[in-house]
Amino acid sequence: MSARLKQAYREQVVPALTKEFGYGNVHQVPKLLKVVVNVTTKDAVTDAKVLNVIADDLAMITGQRPVKTHARRAISAFKIRQGMPLGVKVTLRGERMYEFIDRFFSFAAPQIRDFSGFSVDSFDGRGGYSLGLTEQLVFPEVEASKVQKIFGMNITFQTNARHDDEARALLAALGLPFRRK
Repeated sequence: MSARLKQAYREQVVPALTKEFGYGNVHQVPKLLKVVVNVTTKDAVTDAKVLNVIADDLAMITGQRPVKTHARRAISAFKIRQGMPLGVKVTLRGERMYEFIDRFFSFAAPQIRDFSGFSVDSFDGRGGYSLGLTEQLVFPEVEASKVQKIFGMNITFQTNARHDDEARALLAALGLPFRRK
């Protein structure tokens, strides 16, 4: 069984983007390659067990077990040593990626307080888009009564689009609510 959003991509988004940008081949249409959900916390410096709590919540949200990320170099002002675990991340591809972004666009994004859409200025120039959330409670999988630690997260959408306008059109067609200027 294919993800609902993946099927919508094939049946609706590909023809719409082909018409909009004048692609001669369906393989020229940009597609979503991966979604990376990253959580880094300063509390991990003093208590390394907080990463286990965050990892459990992130696994519940994404449906995939996260990996720990470590400091690349030592920063004495922040009491960080090289190799110290500072966060967790999940890289989603394929069916799980489409299921996650479908739930995110449909259920989690409307739950954000004072939400008027995501900024259109967060593209990196090579087809990537990043956004940040301040708490994990917007996801329906997380029960507020069982939360031990509230944390924010960065979500990065990586596409194979060559330009920001192609990536913006792809994400908008998939359902990412952008802010009106």
